[in-house]
Amino acid sequence: MREETDDRFGRAVFLDRDGVLNRTIVRSGKRTSPRTLAEVEMMVGAERGCSTLRAAGYVLVMVTNQPEIARGLQKAESLDEINRWLSERLRIHSVKVCPHDDQDGCDCRKPKPGMILEAAKELGINLRRSYLVGDRWRDIEAGRRAGCRTVLIAGDGEESAGTVPDFRATSLAEASEWILGQAER
Repeated sequence: MREETDDRFGRAVFLDRDGVLNRTIVRSGKRTSPRTLAEVEMMVGAERGCSTLRAAGYVLVMVTNQPEIARGLQKAESLDEINRWLSERLRIHSVKVCPHDDQDGCDCRKPKPGMILEAAKELGINLRRSYLVGDRWRDIEAGRRAGCRTVLIAGDGEESAGTVPDFRATSLAEASEWILGQAER
């Protein structure tokens, strides 16, 4: 059995998509995901944050809930196009998507840690040396359940369900600076 502190294990930053990498869209007063590539607008600091983390040796993994697929509001092809574009532009190593809604009871929908655990197994990631960056309590709770340290990107729609992140940032660039500071300790 391998030691959790073994340096052979990679370290990663798990990134929520909407609200961290790209802006959310407001429809009928609610924050939702962009449904087409034309609606995607990169968040300020996303490119710099990803670049900084990659340069420091972190594996970047996008973990995103996309219930609009289950709700019939978005086509899988459109979702794939958005994720492929973001992944190529930001040079993200792996993308994990939960296309389910809450009532589906899957293990991948955040706040459950299924996507994080799957990526960690596939990529040889040491979760204790890794971080989750998200903009909602579901993200932070999924990171905690997986054993990662967590960063909340606080924005207009910040949510809380009693889950407290390890750090609050205003952008992925700020989050990446904090993460690198933790690694130097």
